[in-house]
Amino acid sequence: MLQPGDPVLVTGATGFVGSAVLRALAARGAAVRALARPSSVRTNLCGVACEVVEGDMTDPASMARAMAGVRFAFHVAADYRLWTRDPAAIHRANLDGARVVAEAALAAGVKRLVYTSSVATLRAGDADAAVDETAPLGEGEGVGVYKQSKVAAERLVERMVAERGLPAVIVNPSTPIGPRDIKPTPTGRMVLEAAQGKIPAFVDTGLNLAHVDDVAEGHILALERGRIGERYILGGQDLSLREMLAEIAAFTGRRAPTLALPRIPLYPLAYVAEGVAQITGKEPMLTRDALKMASHHMFFSSAKAERELGYGARPHVEALSDALGWFRAAGYLK
Repeated sequence: MLQPGDPVLVTGATGFVGSAVLRALAARGAAVRALARPSSVRTNLCGVACEVVEGDMTDPASMARAMAGVRFAFHVAADYRLWTRDPAAIHRANLDGARVVAEAALAAGVKRLVYTSSVATLRAGDADAAVDETAPLGEGEGVGVYKQSKVAAERLVERMVAERGLPAVIVNPSTPIGPRDIKPTPTGRMVLEAAQGKIPAFVDTGLNLAHVDDVAEGHILALERGRIGERYILGGQDLSLREMLAEIAAFTGRRAPTLALPRIPLYPLAYVAEGVAQITGKEPMLTRDALKMASHHMFFSSAKAERELGYGARPHVEALSDALGWFRAAGYLK
């Protein structure tokens, strides 16, 4: 479906997942257009042949300009924070952004829109079972404003597909890691701090790690082979937090943490950390929402994407290695 020279818009192209999607499209010869806010750091656009259109995903006028003449669009932009002084800002960005982008895509006659959701919209399982696409959360459900905003946005996209013919395919990345995590994301920050020896203990939880470049390839496969209105998990391998920290320690020559902590006694520390963050404006190391999420093993299955899209993921140790290598080369890790 995607041909060399096809005009394609990517929102969030200056960010982590968006820049990987942008690069994957450019490698296929697409005429890529990147939406970027005037204040965005554009390091991730360096070396990529693309047109940059300034605008904001929540602004209808700028989205109309960005979408003009586009054949395909990828809405990757999102406010991915687990804490902020103004939680409503996350909800506005993720829900209003999805609405404005979808409306602009309909008005411009875009042939297909790939909407980047998250496994945050799915019910977390336990250590014995990987969750698939058949376990969606309802609106208002989910721990924290980020998850709730992504649930609301995904349900909006589904309604627009059903009621207005929006030609959208939904992808649900699990926990991407790898190069160009310039912010870094909450997961990237955890990888970085573990590499710096700042995480001496762990709680009993688990997650699904995927290389960001594999997730980007999954986006393009969803464009070409995905079914309108369907969602596809783009994940990698499941592992416990203890295993992840041990692997990072092995890469960096540090001793792996062996102290397992119960979650409940950590809540007072989270309250204090959030209180300090309200004063300083700096993101707290520990939050109540993070502790609530850690009560589940966030394991997911990409079987549907593998079966229908031909999606595949490299071993998670390669993703960790690439993430740490990039952090070191970019000066984040001494």
